[in-house]
Amino acid sequence: MQESSFSAAPRFYVHGPLAPGAEIELPERIVRHIAVLRLSAGDALTLFNGFGGEYAASLSRSTRSAARARVLAWRDVERESGIRITLAQGLCGGDRMDYAIQKATELGVQTIQPLATERSVIRLSDDRAERRMTHWRNVAVAACEQCGRNRPPEVRVVATLDALFSAAEDGAQKLMLAPSGTIRLRELPRADSVTVLIGPEGGLSGNEEGRALGAGFTAVWMGPRVLRTETAPLAAIAALQSMWGDA
Repeated sequence: MQESSFSAAPRFYVHGPLAPGAEIELPERIVRHIAVLRLSAGDALTLFNGFGGEYAASLSRSTRSAARARVLAWRDVERESGIRITLAQGLCGGDRMDYAIQKATELGVQTIQPLATERSVIRLSDDRAERRMTHWRNVAVAACEQCGRNRPPEVRVVATLDALFSAAEDGAQKLMLAPSGTIRLRELPRADSVTVLIGPEGGLSGNEEGRALGAGFTAVWMGPRVLRTETAPLAAIAALQSMWGDA
């Protein structure tokens, strides 16, 4: 991990190439944010594009409908975790999925895999799934802008449990949070790559838990209190970061 200094300038993700000396048109999403912040020409910005590091920039032009920024310098700054964490999250309703993605991003997960499970309360058609994917990726980007990360996590398309099992990284520690678990996180051997499987509201079914165990997942117990589907991943990820990652 490189230098961890954090600029006070507003941070924005820009999709596309950035280079010192370039002047770029900022997308509508950022233009709206600039208007809310009441920024004006000459104000400092920090830009990043997900390819590493971040760029000092200044606002060169700003109107109610458009804004441009001049890129000044690249900074070799990364705030990524020392471990690769994949959150495999069962689809959940309301704003719970947004919350889980936002906070998991802040906590440093590298990959987020939404899962369609037996007890998922929402079912997504192809059109609706595409809209939700765009929305969830924007949630992750906004979380990166807020927390200082320069590499947004990959938010994958909704998959089945069997697809998750097939795609699981060789050598990764595979954990399933379950009330029936008998192993605590602190009892596990250190790993550089971890997949954390979380069920939706109501949890994974007995059949799904059995299939996960058969696919090499370890059932982990997180304590005597029942955690909500959007709380459980945050507790597990924070604990993993404390043990093996950020601490």
